[in-house]
Amino acid sequence: MSKAVVIVGAGLGGLSAAMHLRMKGFEVTVYEKNALVGGRANRIEDRGFRFDTGPSLVNYPWVFEELFSATGAQMRDYVELLPLDPSVVFYWRDGAHLTLSADFDRMARDLSKFEHAAHVQLARWLATTQERFRFTFAHLVTSNAETVFQWIRPVPKRGLVRLGITRSLDSELGRYFRSPYVRAALGSYAMYLGGSPYELPGTFSILPFGELYYGLWYPRGGIYALVEAIYRRAQELGVRVITNTPVRSIQVRDGRVTGIELSNETFVPCEIVVSNVDVPTTHRMLEGASIPRYRWTMTPGVITFYWGLKHKPGELHHHAIFLPADMRRAFDQLRTNIPEDLPFYTCLATATDPSLAPTGHHTMFVLVPTPTLSNARMISDWSAVVDSVRTRVFERLAHHGFSIAQSDIVVEHVWTPIEWKERFGLYDGSAFGLSHALRHIGPLRAPNRDPNIQGLYYVGASTTPGTGMPMVVLSGRMTAERISNDVRG
Repeated sequence: MSKAVVIVGAGLGGLSAAMHLRMKGFEVTVYEKNALVGGRANRIEDRGFRFDTGPSLVNYPWVFEELFSATGAQMRDYVELLPLDPSVVFYWRDGAHLTLSADFDRMARDLSKFEHAAHVQLARWLATTQERFRFTFAHLVTSNAETVFQWIRPVPKRGLVRLGITRSLDSELGRYFRSPYVRAALGSYAMYLGGSPYELPGTFSILPFGELYYGLWYPRGGIYALVEAIYRRAQELGVRVITNTPVRSIQVRDGRVTGIELSNETFVPCEIVVSNVDVPTTHRMLEGASIPRYRWTMTPGVITFYWGLKHKPGELHHHAIFLPADMRRAFDQLRTNIPEDLPFYTCLATATDPSLAPTGHHTMFVLVPTPTLSNARMISDWSAVVDSVRTRVFERLAHHGFSIAQSDIVVEHVWTPIEWKERFGLYDGSAFGLSHALRHIGPLRAPNRDPNIQGLYYVGASTTPGTGMPMVVLSGRMTAERISNDVRG
């Protein structure tokens, strides 16, 4: 194989792969269809307001630090991370609220509103889940194993038994917390994994643990400041990024990649292509190859509102999550429709960084989960859904004392699953990629090397290790290692 690589898509996974490949001596060219790099982690600028389009927080900061250090640089020289503590506030209609904090005493005090002996229960949960977190990252997350046997063969078996795979996330949390409020809050992370806390493995208790134990962070200048920092470092390394250049197809002949065709019909010959587009979307881009049909289970879609506000909506925290009274019912309804008791997430980034809006104004991001496009058969008019959801968000915010009126909004942008699909090639309008159901973890997930086409690789949320900014950055490293080993072999 040649040591020239073409990457389709300049999301964080694609940029990470490009940087690692450059450090291994490859010549890398990245083609990005949009004007800005970053993929889901993009930016909207309008009348002095700056909005991050997707991710709104940074967890596992060491993953990004390691990306820079792998290239001989220090992340702190490129971007500043600001700690967010408390990290998230959960709200219920009955007035209950729970604040998550990396400060143990503060967290335990807030838990004591819901749990007897909260300090003891929290300490037990943290100790057990810390062991599980470290074991998972040390032995499983970044493995390029191709079979389950290869995945678990070198792993200490005692640790595997303690992963909680045989219990649901809700059941695992129930071993430590009796309160349905606490279990609902810590189990709500399941939505981003494409399942419910009543179905996904208990192993995923490491998600809320990671945010509590290691804290949440916010880059000064917004999440896109981190994207820009990574992009800048990639360019310094000699990665060539060509924006505003959609890739129409990936060409295959006799089971091998031969190149890509751009939207202007230009053919770019190459023997190695890395797709930073969702795997099932990539399959639709192939010409000259037939791919076996797979059953893809995707994470939900989202409606996202970006509001430039005249004033701050009360004492709303940087991150807030508004949960339904009946979580199980909401998750069931989300399969095919917008839940009746609407769960949603807000980010008031200007509470931490006022520079993101004109003086005295604020930016607000609202994320509402939806079914994927193929499952949303009951939704025929997304514009009507947007109007309804906006009204319901206003009503729920006002219920908690965070009043917003339409007249308070100076700037508004709204993206439905249709916009997310069209802008970033998100398969079926899924916001977070392939789900993390048991059949989609480890080597059961779409592999980062295509098993049928030589020279075709994948990076990003729909391949290993999974969804989220840290995971797609790790995905870039794993894919680069895979390519390097194949070329040497």
